Amino acid sequence: MSRAVVVRYRVKPESLDENVRLVREVYAELAATDPGGLRYSTCRVDERTFVHVAVIEGDSNPLDEVAAFRAFTEGIAERCEEGPQPTSGELIGTYPTR
Repeated sequence: MSRAVVVRYRVKPESLDENVRLVREVYAELAATDPGGLRYSTCRVDERTFVHVAVIEGDSNPLDEVAAFRAFTEGIAERCEEGPQPTSGELIGTYPTR
């Protein structure tokens, strides 16, 4: 069964470029390693607010094994004006289904 995790946060103005760089590094590592069991998206919904959506297959989160993701989450509290607000949910549908 799939589960979805949605995380929303707002970065400080001076942290915007660093946050974007760290997010891009996560995607670069995912592309290089293709851990499987994961569909992952990041959107910037206004100038400094980000939403990450992870659809995870199985019990473990493949992002936990991604070094760039660990580096991204390490300093998130210092980069944020409004800290991460994670929400979990049951996946009802997604496209493409792979």
